[in-house]
Amino acid sequence: MNKNLLIAVFVLIIAISGYVAFTNYQSPEDTEASDKITALSTFTIIADMVAEVGGDKINSISLTKPGAEIHGYQPTPDDLVQASKADIMFENGMNLEVWTEKLRASIPDVPVVRVSTGVEVQYIAEDAYAGKPNPHAWMSPEQGLIYVENIRKGLTAAAPEHEQYFAARAAAYSDKIRAVDTKLAAALGQLPENNRVLVTCEGAFSYLTSDYNLEEEYLWAINSESQGSPQQVAKIIEVVKAKNIPAVFCESTVEPRIQQEVVAATGARLGGVLFVDSLSPADGPASTYLNLLEHTADTIISGLTTN
Repeated sequence: MNKNLLIAVFVLIIAISGYVAFTNYQSPEDTEASDKITALSTFTIIADMVAEVGGDKINSISLTKPGAEIHGYQPTPDDLVQASKADIMFENGMNLEVWTEKLRASIPDVPVVRVSTGVEVQYIAEDAYAGKPNPHAWMSPEQGLIYVENIRKGLTAAAPEHEQYFAARAAAYSDKIRAVDTKLAAALGQLPENNRVLVTCEGAFSYLTSDYNLEEEYLWAINSESQGSPQQVAKIIEVVKAKNIPAVFCESTVEPRIQQEVVAATGARLGGVLFVDSLSPADGPASTYLNLLEHTADTIISGLTTN
């Protein structure tokens, strides 16, 4: 074998050895990333709460994006692919995400945590959903604390080596929620007794109005294709006129057109946009669960306080 060929073979062997070593090497950052569990949540609010408890030990992802309407959401092929990478899945339950049945079937080995387990359920009183649980328990900070505890338990079961870490973060996060609860109670308590009626598009505020001694009225109980009937609109118009309610509200995931009919018929004003089923984008007023609660109080007070 001539000298040039020997040199070429030697260089090739070194190159192959280097390539194998390189492909088997993981940087500390890669190792750390691979140790994280992937926590999949059905919508943005739960994903934010999971991220707060999980910290840098998890990757928290939401199936739906900010602004999505979650009641009638339909999983996409991309969602199924994303779900297949999850180590654990978090859902609200209480008939909110009925569309997860198909998703669950695609990931039978992924544990599912229902974060609303143990909440003080309030039931829908009318429409086609009468007698069913109102799923929006997170709108009460008090019930939100139960979500946090269920998330802590779920993450601990998925990654028991981080039990103390998750417990510490859950405790700190719970303290923040309690602080917001105190702030909301003081702020909403300032509303005059004759001006404490919250009129919204969807009946998603039962837990919040119960916590802070407000009265709730709404156009429809749950977002659906049949929402906004003439009878529903007429009922709210009558209520707003009878109680001289200064402002009505609608949610970020709902077209406010029908509520504007109420405004036109009563002289009330549209008091602002409330966030319930979805967080806002990062640059919006409700980019986190805590911000969502504070924005809700600020918007209600601004709308219902007469100038």
